[in-house]
Amino acid sequence: MDMIEIDGSAGEGGGQMLRTALALSMCTGRPFAMQRIRAGRARPGLMRQHLACVNASAEICGAQMQGAELNSQSLRFAPGPVRAGTYRFAIASAGSCTLLLQTLWPALMLADGESRLSLGGGTHNPAAPPFHFLERSYAPLLHRLGAHSQLRLHRMGFYPAGGGEIEAVLRPAGDGLQPFDLTERGDPVASHAECFAPALPRTVALRELEQLGRALGWTQEQLHVAATRQHEGPGNALLATLEYEHLCEVFTQFGTKGVSAETVARGLAAEVRRYQQGQAALGPHLADQWALPLALAVWRSARAACYTCTQLTAHAHSNFAVIAQFLPVRFAVQAQGTGWRVSLAPA
Repeated sequence: MDMIEIDGSAGEGGGQMLRTALALSMCTGRPFAMQRIRAGRARPGLMRQHLACVNASAEICGAQMQGAELNSQSLRFAPGPVRAGTYRFAIASAGSCTLLLQTLWPALMLADGESRLSLGGGTHNPAAPPFHFLERSYAPLLHRLGAHSQLRLHRMGFYPAGGGEIEAVLRPAGDGLQPFDLTERGDPVASHAECFAPALPRTVALRELEQLGRALGWTQEQLHVAATRQHEGPGNALLATLEYEHLCEVFTQFGTKGVSAETVARGLAAEVRRYQQGQAALGPHLADQWALPLALAVWRSARAACYTCTQLTAHAHSNFAVIAQFLPVRFAVQAQGTGWRVSLAPA
C-alpha cells in the first residue's frame, strides 16, 4: 500500500498524532512515515513513553520500522497482521501506560481473538487519561460499540516514580462495530468525588474534598478519601465522577509540590462546573478520544454517526486530521448551542 506521509508538526504537534497513526496503521494495514515528531513540544522527538507505544505496536503486528529510537523525530512504520494474544509491556519511567493501552486497544478489538495485556508505568499522570477515566468513561462506550473489555488496576503509579500496573482483557467485536449517536447526556444518575493521595498526610485529601464539596454543593456522602497503599505514592489525584443515563464523565486535577490543596480543588470544581453548565454530551477530553473508535465503527459498518461535545480542543482537530488520512470517513463540525456537533460519515 502507498505510504501515508504525516507531518508531526501540524496542528498541536504532540504525541497523540503518533499514537493515532500507530493505532490506525495496525487497524488498516497501511504503512506511514511521520516527520517532525512532537515538533510542538519543548523536547521534540520520541520520549520513552512514545517509544514504548511504537515498540509495543510493532510487537503485536510484526511491523518493520525505521527511526524507532529515543529522540528520533522521524519514523517509518509498516505493519503486519495484528496478533491477538497475551502481552506484557512496561515503561521504564512514569510514562503513561493508559496512553499505551489506548494505542493498542483499537487494533486488538478488531483482532480475531481475545487479548490479555499487563501494562506497567504511570496510571495517574497529568496530560493523560487516568485509569479511572478509561474504566468509567471510555470502556463503557466501546462496550456499546460492540468491543467488550475488563480492566483492573493492580497498583497505582504517579509521576515521577511510576511503577503502576494495570491489566486489560480485550475482546473483539464479534458482530462488528456498531456506531451510534451520542448527542445527549440523559438524566443525572449520581456524582461523587474521591481523592487518591498515597504517602501523603490524610489532611491533604480531606482539605481537597472539603473545598470541592463546598464549591459544588456536594454532601459528605459524595466525598471519599480513596483507599491507597503507601508504596503507591507519593501522589495526589482528585477525581470527580458524573454519571448520566447515557454516559459517565470523569474529571481530574493533580496535586503537585507547592500547590495548595484548595487550589487543586478549585481547579477541579471549575472544570466540573463548565461541563455542567453545557448541554452537550461529551467533555473536551472524551470528545477527542471518542473520535478514533467511532471513526473505525463508521468505516467498518458504512454507517454515519455523530456526537456532541462541550469543547473541541486543538488536540481534537489534530486527531481528526490524522484519522482522515487513514480512513475513508468525513468529519463535519458544526456549532450547536454552547458546544459542538461532530458528524462522521463514510467518504
